[in-house]
Amino acid sequence: QVQLAESGGGLVQAGGSLRLSCAASGIIFGINRMGWYRQAPGKERELVASITSGGETKYADSVKGRFTISRGNAKSTVYLQMNSLKPEDTAVYYCKGDFVVGLAGSTADYWGQGTQVTVST
Repeated sequence: QVQLAESGGGLVQAGGSLRLSCAASGIIFGINRMGWYRQAPGKERELVASITSGGETKYADSVKGRFTISRGNAKSTVYLQMNSLKPEDTAVYYCKGDFVVGLAGSTADYWGQGTQVTVST
């Protein structure tokens, strides 16, 4: 079992910044990819940014140039630096990881509980 602990959400004015953190723990033999998704009221959950074990990153077009995903030294922690926040960034942000959970290389996806980000005008 893998647990993902998120932190860093909150209320910020438009143009401000927030930094989200996600730490993975549990029985993990490897990490293929970790990322951040978000879901606004009435909308589907969407990918915000992801990073692979090799360091390759992917961003939604709507956040390119404003958000940066990175990993901690332990590689089991991922951060999302969010700058120039806009009201349309308001959503619950979820951390997701694709982990190697078995010695034979079996993988599984796990989600965090979500953290609210609210950007006011």
